[in-house]
Amino acid sequence: MGCRIFFLAKHLLNPNPNFPNPRSFSTSFLITKTPKKHRPKRPKPDSPRTRSVTPDSNKIPHFESLLTRDADFRFLTKTKEFLSKQSEQILRLDDAGKFYRELGFPRGRKVTKSISRHPLLFTTYRHSDNKIWLGFTDFMDQLLLEERSIMEAMEEDRVTRVRKLLMMSKNKRIPLSKIYHKRLIFGIPEDFRDRIKKYPDYFRLVVEDDGKQVLELVNWDPSLAVSALEREFLVNEDKVKKAFKFPVKYGKDLGLEENDVKKLNLLNTLPLVSPYSDGWKLDLWSLEAEKYRVGIIHEFLSLTLEKRALIHHIVEFKEEFSLTRQTYEMLKRQPRTFYLAGTEMNWAVFLKDGYDDNGNLIDKDPLLVFNEKLYKFAEMQEEEKL
Repeated sequence: MGCRIFFLAKHLLNPNPNFPNPRSFSTSFLITKTPKKHRPKRPKPDSPRTRSVTPDSNKIPHFESLLTRDADFRFLTKTKEFLSKQSEQILRLDDAGKFYRELGFPRGRKVTKSISRHPLLFTTYRHSDNKIWLGFTDFMDQLLLEERSIMEAMEEDRVTRVRKLLMMSKNKRIPLSKIYHKRLIFGIPEDFRDRIKKYPDYFRLVVEDDGKQVLELVNWDPSLAVSALEREFLVNEDKVKKAFKFPVKYGKDLGLEENDVKKLNLLNTLPLVSPYSDGWKLDLWSLEAEKYRVGIIHEFLSLTLEKRALIHHIVEFKEEFSLTRQTYEMLKRQPRTFYLAGTEMNWAVFLKDGYDDNGNLIDKDPLLVFNEKLYKFAEMQEEEKL
């Protein structure tokens, strides 16, 4: 009797014996999504695009922060340069997406978001054709006039920089396009190709058979053929002696004492081969040739406004300055003078002596002072300017 009651109760609890017990149901088919903001961030894949050239333990924050600043103001610097070259300094907003590289904003993003970050400098307005256009604000126009005035005042200095670049080059000639593409790091104006016509005693423009325009040096000036390192040597000899290290390879059987090793190393460290010499004729893999290439890069960075350059700025002149593919390894061997920042795919080299202990440039060009002011206004809203 008890068995029949139990069987009946079991049948009532589960009227369909062929249907699975509810307790055995799986909820795996239910998709539950964690809100994006609560999801754990995936670590970035280790690749040359993300891998730092300098280990975290050896990083110098103020140098790394300058690269971050460059990235933050990429839209500002690129759009300023692009619009300045347009006939009326405007661009139709519908066309902006086609020029995302030239304007410095990510592909697929709306340019209006980047514009809104700098309301004092950029504006949009509806033209008579009923289209929206991007242009400079009246305030930005005033700043550009100030920048042009600085360029005019610094023309002689810029001419000297180009002369020194030509004097360092192997054949005393550099394609005009290379100087033009890298003009911003030297503070050279957009219209410098027209300005060089004013200096026939310094420059000669040659058009080769393939149509390439090449800038040649007309006269060698001995007074300019003195590197920044050589000038520093006259002021602080000990400092320059410690700037580089080119250790001598010798056998252990020499049995040299520590002081003798230092003296031997010092003999092979100084003097450096002048970047204004014919060092390109040296045996490519000799110690003297490496000293020459180190001197070339040191002087190249000394001629830049910010005493630093991205690797592609330097590689652009690889042929003219007789540099090799081992430039990265060569610079890493000289940590006293050069600091490498950024990632393996896009790294920059800094001239340490150009900065003080707080990461501030020791010798600040007037154009850099202007740029710092421009960055300040770029971060301000309209009401903050008042």
